[in-house]
Amino acid sequence: MPNPFLVAPKIAPILDPGFRPAILARRAFDRAATIPVRLALEQADGSVFHFGLRVLDPGDPRSAANAFFVERLAKCLLWTYGGWRIWVDGPAHVAADLARHYKETAVGKFDSEIIGQRIYDHPISVVHAHDLPPARATTAPLGRHLDGCRIGFDLGGSDRKVAAVQDGKVLFSEETVWDPYFQKDPSYHHDGIMDSLRRAAAHLPRVDAIGGSAAGVYVNNKVKVASLFRGVSPDDFDRRVRNLFLDLRNAWGGIPFDVVNDGEVTALAASMSLGINSVLGLSMGTSTAAGIVTSDGGITTWLNELAFSPIDYRPDGPRDEWSGDVGCGVQFFSQQAVSRLLAPAGIDVPANMPFPERLKHVQALMAKGDDRAAKIYQTIGTCLGYAVAHWADFYDLRHLLILGRVTTGSGGDVILAEARRALDAEFPERSDRIQFHVPDEKEKRHGQAIAAASLPRIVRA
Repeated sequence: MPNPFLVAPKIAPILDPGFRPAILARRAFDRAATIPVRLALEQADGSVFHFGLRVLDPGDPRSAANAFFVERLAKCLLWTYGGWRIWVDGPAHVAADLARHYKETAVGKFDSEIIGQRIYDHPISVVHAHDLPPARATTAPLGRHLDGCRIGFDLGGSDRKVAAVQDGKVLFSEETVWDPYFQKDPSYHHDGIMDSLRRAAAHLPRVDAIGGSAAGVYVNNKVKVASLFRGVSPDDFDRRVRNLFLDLRNAWGGIPFDVVNDGEVTALAASMSLGINSVLGLSMGTSTAAGIVTSDGGITTWLNELAFSPIDYRPDGPRDEWSGDVGCGVQFFSQQAVSRLLAPAGIDVPANMPFPERLKHVQALMAKGDDRAAKIYQTIGTCLGYAVAHWADFYDLRHLLILGRVTTGSGGDVILAEARRALDAEFPERSDRIQFHVPDEKEKRHGQAIAAASLPRIVRA
């Protein structure tokens, strides 16, 4: 039966009127539900994150929606916080339905494989229990080191950026087009990164440290999961990709060398450039990268992979080609989102035109005042407003910074204006406390690489 809790937004995305925001559906379901359920997500290091909800009484004719809302919340928590064991304090059937999802459905198996097995070395496990492990999370300082001669790099799906920084001053920055997603030979990635590092090093008297950001999950400089290497076979990934950045560090003489998720560096760039904390950085590029800087200026052990967190609950929403799931952030806040909205906007492009070129085409139309291009940015902005309200349930969110190729030019201003309009109309209590920020054009293009350069700490004798 149709989901009775899907709510049409007050501000409908102009090119995507079928959008059904997760935040509105969750609130409608919660108003009808009466039975409390507590969830706890456990990570391999012992960190535990709690979240509560309510479900419908089994006698309610709408109770078939229980499994959907519990699973969608669990999915959001998994890709936001991370974890491999989910503790459920609530009716036994709630835990059983969730466990079945990860064992029997394609989307559940994907999450179990990627988040559970590949990141945390365990398949996702669901435990029904009345006593949950206590919540525990840690934060750590991130970057902000600007002494010495440093190189920073940022690896995206359509370009790689690099910056040479000496005592906080940028001496050189460059952006190079590349196509890493479906390259089968890891030498392509290694040689491209090394080329950028060498080009930056040519502008420094020496290289004391190197810091980098890239889409994916990295633990102690080891590649755990990264879409940049999706074309590499599993065997080559284990042999030549997992330790790629350790190999690069060795090639540069073992100097301090740190690589972290690009979302974390997005947030760091915002915190450093604007002097703010409690900031969510959101980079709209080939994919959607996100990271959070806490109120005390630190980072967490969270995944912050909002590209794969659902923000649209309609069953026929746009489908992510990697996970196979629908309604995930990457289809709303990336080059893929721009491409998806071309046809509704009435913009024709060749079927074989790559996503980066499609974005450039839209940006060129926007610069000429084309209303069709403006509608694409308006649509992205409206969806962003509802997503921000949704994310505010999981983050101490006071500031949002958006950057990345999609936000380059006047389109970025339109995105934020429409996001603010949606927040004001539907969530005034949240709109008042969340400030939006857009960096200048230089920061948009190279802020990631510059902030990445500050990651390593140089230990001097």
